[in-house]
This record gives sequence, C-alpha cells and structure tokens, in this order.
Amino acid sequence: MTGSLLEVIALNVRDAVAAEQGGADRLEVVADMASDGLTPSPETVAAIAAECPLPQMVMLRCDANFTADPDVLDRLRRDAKDLAQAGAAGFVFGFLDAAGAVDLTATEALIHAVSPLPWTFHRAVDHAADVQAAWRAVRLLPNLATVLTSGAPTGVGAGLGVLKARADAGDASIILAGGGLRPGHVPALLDYGVRAFHVGSAVRTSWSDPVERHLVRQWRNLIERD
Repeated sequence: MTGSLLEVIALNVRDAVAAEQGGADRLEVVADMASDGLTPSPETVAAIAAECPLPQMVMLRCDANFTADPDVLDRLRRDAKDLAQAGAAGFVFGFLDAAGAVDLTATEALIHAVSPLPWTFHRAVDHAADVQAAWRAVRLLPNLATVLTSGAPTGVGAGLGVLKARADAGDASIILAGGGLRPGHVPALLDYGVRAFHVGSAVRTSWSDPVERHLVRQWRNLIERD
C-alpha cells in the first residue's frame, strides 16, 4: 500500500459527501450503528453512488451477533447481489462458530457469493476465542482486502499489542485499524507499518449526527504525518 488509506463509516448520502470532502479514500456503508453496523438497503448504496465517487465497502450482517446459520447466509447472499447491482465496490463480513473460531464454511460461502469483489473481515476477529488462530485462518482467504480490527474487543487502546504482533508477523498490509481508534494511537500504528485506518464516531458528534468534513480532514492529515 502506498500512502495511507482512510475509511469512514457512512450511513447515508450526507455522510458520504462529507467524508469525500474531508479527504476519505473509501466508505464503509452500514445501517443501525446501535447494533454495531448492519446491512444497509440497496437504495442507500445507489443514492450514495449517484452523489459520491468513493468506493463503498458494504456491510453484510443481519444482527449484532457474529454467527450465521444457513437461513442468514441465504439472506446475505441475496442482499449481496442486490447491493452489488446498486454500486457496492466490496463487502464487509466475517463469522465465528459456536466455539469462537472463524466459521470458514459461512465466510467462504459469502466470499464465493460476492466474488470477484474484494471484502473486509470485520471485527469478529477481535472476539475470537483464539485471536492468533483466527488471524491465521482469515489471512489465507481469497480476495481479502483488509481485516478491520482493533486488536481487542474493547478497542484499539487495549489491542495495540496484538496489532503490533500481527504487523510483526507480516500482516501490516491487511490491517485496517478501527474500533475505538483515537488520534494518540496513530503514531504507534504507523511505526508498526499499519497504513489503513477506519473511523466512525471520531468524525461526528454522535451517531445521530452527520459526518463532519473538518474532522475527516484532521484524520487525513494525521495519518499522513508519517
């Protein structure tokens, strides 16, 4: 990766346009942040595509859990088709099984459904029973663009050690650091070789308020200060 990548969570067109104006490189498009991000509607994706040229990485997730039974997978496959037609550039998903290991069957089923589009494995990896084993499983999956991770369920502040260990293991190029990310974390992450950053609440007053482009610009400047 040359330079740094800044991904901003967008709930609607207004968020997307503000993110673009602030210097974001791509969007993570979601609905219902009260549930930590669920699948948005195709109408939302299409509306953003009509007004904003940034690539949309679109969440595929039915509920706040990290598990997916066959019915959920069928629904997400249908959603992925509709969202791709609406303008999705890629998708965000990832599943754990009942034992807390990466659910390769479910994850690979969706990889196949969204192929050839790229995808991000989301923060389910931080909630795995064995985080290092989860990383070893995820990093080998096809068409993987990034892994959205804070290194710990409670956020980047607690997960810096894990992120450093993954970077030292050769995974810096696929780490998308996000989840409780604060400006003070950025210098260390840059030192580790991490060059992709994901922000949501940090660029708005609250989830009921829109993205503020000047806050996005502050993050853009921060992550370029290598």
